Amino acid sequence: MPCFWRATALDRGNLFYITNSHVLIEKKRRLWYSYLAYGGFDIVDKKISSAVVKRLPRYYRYLSELLEKGIGRISSQELSAKMNVTASQIRQDFNNFGGFGQQGYGYNVRILHDEIGKILGLEHEYNVIIIGAGNLGQALANYGGFTKRGFRISGIFDIDKAVIGKVINGIKVMPMSDVKQHVQENGVNMAALTLPKEQASRTASMLADFGVQAFWNFASTDLNLPAEVVVENVHLAESLMRLSYKLSEKQGLRKEKMRDECKEQ
Repeated sequence: MPCFWRATALDRGNLFYITNSHVLIEKKRRLWYSYLAYGGFDIVDKKISSAVVKRLPRYYRYLSELLEKGIGRISSQELSAKMNVTASQIRQDFNNFGGFGQQGYGYNVRILHDEIGKILGLEHEYNVIIIGAGNLGQALANYGGFTKRGFRISGIFDIDKAVIGKVINGIKVMPMSDVKQHVQENGVNMAALTLPKEQASRTASMLADFGVQAFWNFASTDLNLPAEVVVENVHLAESLMRLSYKLSEKQGLRKEKMRDECKEQ
């Protein structure tokens, strides 16, 4: 992903963007934003918090919905109401990347959508394979939203003879013995791991050796991979436990409120 500097100017009511390039470097769950000052040669590094990074896909999704509705401009207050994030927080988030709006104008939805897409790396197409053709692997393969975002699933692999040869959403499940050739011939960037945790680490290390640079890890284990390899862990059980906590907290507050009301009576 290239490096960028952005400048904005308001001239006769028109908003102009001067865009070179940008880079987000992820290492050990930390993202650093680097930009080259326009007309100069000094590199400035700034740490971007994980909270900001987690909000970027949400911004992108809401902006996509606005474009579908034909909305061309939005203020931070309007975006705040949709996302349940304060307008001040939204402006701070965008300022991490040079800022996108103009006071009194708001944000051009198309420009903001496209620029956030570039920050997320969505101007590129990624070649993805799925390791594990069980229920979860099949569900991922059947989801149509990945292609729209530039994630093309080129292969599904498994060791189970019962599923090898099965066609899922137009893709034939291949044996793991074919994975090295497929990765190297197709320039695979990413692998989704939907296999048992006992096999995940060894399989990930093997794929990294073959050239896979990023892993979407659904196995309930942490992967020990080189620092230059990017990993996004998705622990479904942990997510459900966080939901359980939030529900318990709400129920506790509700009971406390009911007790207070009874005391008042």
